Parts: sequence; structure tokens; C-alpha cells
Amino acid sequence: MSQSTKIYDRTGKILLYEIYGEEKRTYVPLEKIPKYLREAIICAEDSNFYHHFGVDFKALIRAILSDLKILKPIYGASTIPQQLIRSTFLSLEKTPERKTREIILAIELDRKYSKDQILEWYLNQIPFGQNAYGVEAAAQTYFGKNVWEINLTEAAILAALIKAPYSLSPYEEISKEKLLKRKDYILDKMANEGYISKEEAEEAKRKEISFKEKRVELLAPYFTLWVKNILEKEYGKEFLATAGWKVYTSLDYEIQKIAEKVVREGIERNKQYNAHNAALVAISPKTGEVLAMTVGTGNYYEEPYPKGCNPGIDCLFDPKFNVAVGTEKAPGRQPGSAFKPFIYATAFKKGYDDKFLVLDSPTNFGVWGGKEYLPQNYDGKFRGWVTLRSALAQSLNVPSIKVLYLAGMNEKIENLEISDFRGKEKILLEGLKESLKTARDLGITTLNKDISNYGPSIVLGGGEVNPLEMAYAYSVFANEGIKVPLYPILKIEDAKGNIVFEKRESKIRVLESGVAKLITDILSDNEARAPMFGPRSHLYFENYKVAAKTGTTDDFRDCWTVGFTPEISVSVWVGNNNNAPMVKRQPAATVAGPIFHSFLEKVLPKISSP
Repeated sequence: MSQSTKIYDRTGKILLYEIYGEEKRTYVPLEKIPKYLREAIICAEDSNFYHHFGVDFKALIRAILSDLKILKPIYGASTIPQQLIRSTFLSLEKTPERKTREIILAIELDRKYSKDQILEWYLNQIPFGQNAYGVEAAAQTYFGKNVWEINLTEAAILAALIKAPYSLSPYEEISKEKLLKRKDYILDKMANEGYISKEEAEEAKRKEISFKEKRVELLAPYFTLWVKNILEKEYGKEFLATAGWKVYTSLDYEIQKIAEKVVREGIERNKQYNAHNAALVAISPKTGEVLAMTVGTGNYYEEPYPKGCNPGIDCLFDPKFNVAVGTEKAPGRQPGSAFKPFIYATAFKKGYDDKFLVLDSPTNFGVWGGKEYLPQNYDGKFRGWVTLRSALAQSLNVPSIKVLYLAGMNEKIENLEISDFRGKEKILLEGLKESLKTARDLGITTLNKDISNYGPSIVLGGGEVNPLEMAYAYSVFANEGIKVPLYPILKIEDAKGNIVFEKRESKIRVLESGVAKLITDILSDNEARAPMFGPRSHLYFENYKVAAKTGTTDDFRDCWTVGFTPEISVSVWVGNNNNAPMVKRQPAATVAGPIFHSFLEKVLPKISSP
């Protein structure tokens, strides 16, 4: 019997999502099913239905010959009676024994019952995907109407789904395109076989289709759907829909609820700055387990904002896009100064320490992007000689870009008072190359363009990253330079309780312990950052030592706060889906910082001691 695959939290007590779930079925007699739907399904599945004796031997021989050519049991040539027998009594395993039973029973079925009776049973038995079994449940699921109310176009859609209900789902762009092509194929075949006229077929092809919105109740939707996508890529949609597996994820549901609440409250507060979306990811540095992930209000079915906007194009808030993990086409957002620790870590690997002096002064970094690069600090001030500790703790831009020069040199120098880097672009480019390698070693995969696509502005976040990978990369600092694999799934059991997958303990050193500890010490030095952020900023926790870094892009489109303790690494992003800038020029400490602080303030007492 087909069983659903269930996705749980880490305890196995909270069911987050069910792939497949119960069979939804409402039995309807044949006379209530439109004639053109019956004809469409016969055309698609068994053109010779009313003329064979349960098995179409000509089609079966053609299928066997095709299978022999490719040495795989792909082509089945199953008639409607065979499909009915298989779905009711037999397994889906493709073996000669099963096929023999199927043929014998299909012949007996056809001998004993009328064609119309067999067709009625078939139309009420077969799966259409989305938990819908039978034509009535399918019509309700996809079109929100009774089966006797559907039109010819919708009938062809239902007929098309039978071949591969999950691979032809209308709720994903790639599979929807395949579904519509098969719909047109069936309409053409109906016309060729005389069920409808060619004019009716063409009109039905052009008719607009309105699918009912897919709503599935699920908890922690952004994390859960991310895990579901990972599972489907590894094992396949159709297999998971019937496998009966139990998937135990790394999600801590108590921490997840806190994350959803503080992000939702933060978005409401940040609307005054024209910031309508946010994301938060929390990871365990020691285990690589993803403890929490949320985006926006936490409601996947929330209405996009503003009303009437076009999701994926101009919405300030688009609930269907998981900004926490991004996509291949839209991998992430610019991290601003939250990228700086990777630059400093690279310099520290070269032998520099936090006491090394850099001159914070107006500086020309040469020609980048066709013009001279003359950056400013956030507050427009210059402080003269500063240590690398002060420069990173206070997030000073000009000294941080100069650290690229240190990262790109082969020989160590005593101090850095250069204020004109014209002619030294190659050294800065080498420092950039080394710093990108550090970021990638720590877990950032999105900065994969050619080095020529980046310049010194990378120090201020000129690339694209996502909250998941930022939390993961910072967790390496928390874990003293040790990287463990990122684990959203702890264990998978099959329907009989056998272990299909289990998380393995694995770790690799990607950063010297001393370098990681130094970055941690600087980012948790409240006294060092106080001149810029104040003594009691949102980065400060009275009873806990929390390392944290903010990031704000020059155009105020993205604000970040990323930080960690030995027990947890947290990344918070705030902005808009359409990349619209925020107003009032508020820094990340004001926009993302409160979400970060509120989350850790509630979580730290649960997972660590002061």
C-alpha cells in the first residue's frame, strides 16, 4: 500500500509536512462524468479500450521489443483494465511475474464485467497527484469544481496528469509547461480519432486555464520546503510520494517559533523604514545542524505586498520566495560590511594581528569599474592611525579595504600608511582572490563568478550571499576554525523502520584556531566597537559573550546582522524582495540588529549558560 513520506522536527514529535498524505477520493457514477473526459482519458491511456479483451497484445509486443532494445523495463503498454488491476491489487515493481499476474487478472476482469463498469472503477481509482484519487477529487483539487462542471480543456488536463501526476504538476513552472504540452497532444489525438472536431481542439488549446491555488498546511514552511526540495532531488518526487519514509530533520521547533515571532515583529517595526521583508537562519556550529529558518511573516500563503504587485518582479514582499537560501538565478543579497571578517581572517593568516596599525585617511584605491575608487567611512570621519581590532570592531570602511592589500602581499610589513594605491591594483586583486578563497573555505558558495567581477568594494559587500551560508560561514569562527557539514536532515527511516540515511560525524579544519579565536574576540569586544555603536547597542548582551557583525550596503537596500556564540550562529537579513532601498538611511544595527538581539535574548538562556 502506498504510504506518505513524513517530515518531522528533530524530536520526531512535530509533523512539519506530509508528502502525499491521505488519499482524497469521492466516488461518482459514470453517468456523472462528462463524455469528453471519458474520451480524453481513453485517448490518452488506452485507445483500443472498447475493442480488446483486457489486454492489447499488439501494443504489449511492441513494448516488449522496445524494452529489449534498451534492456530496461520502461514501456508497459498497460490497458485500462491492467492499470486498474495493478493499482488495486499489485505492486508497482516491474517484474515478469507481476506482469503475468496483471495480464491474467485483466483478462478475467474484462470477461466478467462490462467495459463501462471497468471504466467507472478506473476513473474513481487512479491517482492524479496532490493526494487526489479519482476524477472528482482531481476536479476539486485542480479547478475547485465538480467533475461534471469541468470543460473540455480541463478534461484534457486531467487526462494528461494520469501519466505522471507529480512530474506534470501544474504548481511548478517546468512541470506545468510539460503538462500543457501533453494537454495539447491529447486534444489533437481526440480530434484525429473523431471524438471532437479540429476546431473544438484548437479552441480548447487556446482556452485559458485557471488552476486552484495549492494550499498545503505545513509548519516552518521555508525550512520544510527547502528540505523537501533536497529530498526530491536525491530520491525523486514520485518515489517519496509513496515510500512511507520518516524524515527527521535538525529543526528545533521551539527555537523556530521564537525566530518566526521576532522576525514577524521586526518586519512590522521596519515598515517605517520601507523595509518589508526579513530572514533569519540559526545553525549549531558544533554539529552543522540547521536549528531554525524563517522568512517574512512565516506564513507561506501570506498575500504579496503591495496589493496588486507582480511576484518575482516588483513586490516589496513576496512570500513564495525563500530569501534565506536563494535560487540559482537569484543566489542572495549583498552582505555589506558583514563580509569584512573574511578579509581580516585572510590578513591574520598572513601573520598580522589585531594590534597592527593602518592609517584611516582619505585614500585613492585606483581605477575600478572605469573610475577612481574613493570610499568613505559610514560616518564620513577619518580617525588617523587605528589598529585592526578597532577597524573591524567599528566597521571602518577605508582601513578594511586597505586590509585587502595586506591579504595580497607575500611579505609582511610593519604598518600601512599608504593613501594612494594607484598602480597597486594587482596587489589588491590578489588580496581579493585570497579573501574570496577564505570565504569559500568557510562555506560561501555564491561568490563563484570570475575574479574580474569583483573589486575592492567586496569589502563592503559587493558580492551576493544568502543568510543560510552567512550563518554557516560564521559558525566556523565559532567552532575555532573547524567546519562540519551542513545538516538539515538527521535521519531517514523507510516504512519498515530501516535506516536509509543517518547524519555522520565529520569535520575539517579550514582556518587556523588562532585566527578564528582572534576574529571571535574582536567581534565580541564591546569596548572596541562602542565608539561607533555605543556601549549598549543591539550587539551587546549583558550576560553572554556574543560575537557579532553588522552589514549595510551603500544604497541601503540590504541590512544584515550576523553573529554567534559557541552554541549557535545566527544570520539576519532585512530588505525588500524587489531590491528597493530603505528610507531614512538607517544602518543595519537599527534595522536588523533588534531582530538579532530579540532572537538571541530569548534563545541563549535555553541553550547555554551565562
